[in-house]
Amino acid sequence: MQRAIRGVRDVVVVGAGPTGMALGVGLRRYGVDAVVVDRRAGGGQEPRASVVWQRALEALRDLGCADGFVREGLALSRGEFHVAGTRVGTQEMHVADTAFPGPLGIEQDAIEAILRERLRLWGPDVLWGREAVAVRLGEEGAEVDLRTADGRTTTVACRWVVGAEGSHSLVRKSMGAEFRGERRTNLQSLQINAVPEWKHPYRADVARIFINHGVTLIADPVPGGALRLFAFCPDPDPERQEPPTTEEMEELVSRATGEEGVRLRPTEPHWANRARFHDRIAGRFRSGPALLLGDSAHLWAPIGGRGLNTGLLGAHNLAWKLAAVHHGWCPDALLDTYDAEQRHTAQCVMRHMRRNVLELPPDRRTLAAIRVLLPHVLRSRRLNRRGAELLSDFGKHHRDSELSAGRRPKGGGGPRPGDRVPDWAVVGGTGPARLHELLSYQRWSLLVTGDGGTEDLRRLTARYALPLAVLRIRTDALPDGTLLLVRPDGHVGLRAGAKDRRALTAYLDRWAVRLVEQ
Repeated sequence: MQRAIRGVRDVVVVGAGPTGMALGVGLRRYGVDAVVVDRRAGGGQEPRASVVWQRALEALRDLGCADGFVREGLALSRGEFHVAGTRVGTQEMHVADTAFPGPLGIEQDAIEAILRERLRLWGPDVLWGREAVAVRLGEEGAEVDLRTADGRTTTVACRWVVGAEGSHSLVRKSMGAEFRGERRTNLQSLQINAVPEWKHPYRADVARIFINHGVTLIADPVPGGALRLFAFCPDPDPERQEPPTTEEMEELVSRATGEEGVRLRPTEPHWANRARFHDRIAGRFRSGPALLLGDSAHLWAPIGGRGLNTGLLGAHNLAWKLAAVHHGWCPDALLDTYDAEQRHTAQCVMRHMRRNVLELPPDRRTLAAIRVLLPHVLRSRRLNRRGAELLSDFGKHHRDSELSAGRRPKGGGGPRPGDRVPDWAVVGGTGPARLHELLSYQRWSLLVTGDGGTEDLRRLTARYALPLAVLRIRTDALPDGTLLLVRPDGHVGLRAGAKDRRALTAYLDRWAVRLVEQ
């Protein structure tokens, strides 16, 4: 076996799925020399994931990819619920204070193509056909052995290595991190892309959810006029591995909808899938120079379509932190907040998925309760708005993170420390704008409301290596005299009074590196 030694790279990302490529894009935008490697000969050709929710779309905008997603995807406006063959109401999906009011229906092969195109704008393409066969960790970096199909092995030295290669992650094993959890028993999902012959007309902006005894079927529109038919049902034969036949899917669809004789015309190329699941989370997401992302860090059944979205948000969280530590702008402890924040997010998703009775196949008692209660929930404007917020992921926060400091005063409006900042209408230095137009993924933003100068704030923040802009704004959403220090990923790091220099200095002294005074 031949082995070559290559020079030092900043970051090696193992795995070129959506999360790995998203991380590569984010790091390269920060000028980090990130190489993405994958054992496959080329990009994915299977549809798989089909919905990107609003918070993930904001993250993709920060990576410069959102326009491609909007161009290729279908804008979804609502979900239509049917229980035991009867339509019971709709869940609106639109939310306010964002450039992306609704989610997008888009398939994973298109997602990967868009991210790969973006990755190429900032450097070389993915190194395909390189399987990571060994990872050796040290105090100041790592070595990764990459093997090609002809058996040649190249060793790449790097400062950081990130495992984004899935549930059997070599990076996770090299860290000695447990993958805690268990297999989900008596649950399988069967999927097919097809055009159904049934009584429900195709609507490109409407997803339909059919709930019946022992089966839940989700029908998501996909570009091209077909539907992704995704059924959760019991698993009487766990050893069965082959994809479902068209006839098996027709029987499931008929049972879920209560409509006899449904026929399916599979799309070309034909795609169908049978899957089982594990609910697992790594014992740690970071060990020195090694970090975990996406399915390498956390794994669950695809209930609610949260796997891809949580992975993309994890890449969005990690890229700016890893770049800040690598460039010497922030202390190493900043990377530990990625572990804490992403772990909390993953655990919340796992708990919610375990309790999601609207997608898990119901028994007769649960079905009866759904038939009685769900229509009332869907008719309530307040609960419908709450449902849209939950679906959008805008309610996810980092309030318990060490990176979140200060508090919202009693009676004060706006976000708490750790919350995402909404895309309010504001008046800035150049006139009316949307707030997110003033923020940037490439820096922190210090927002100050009300009258008064900002020169002293600029002098204070200039003592630190952190890329940061001071912005004075006016908005009805915040009282005058408010200071918000907003992280690159759009979450509030510090909330304080506009004149509270002590709180701002203490925060920056903890999380930013002071410049050496000349």
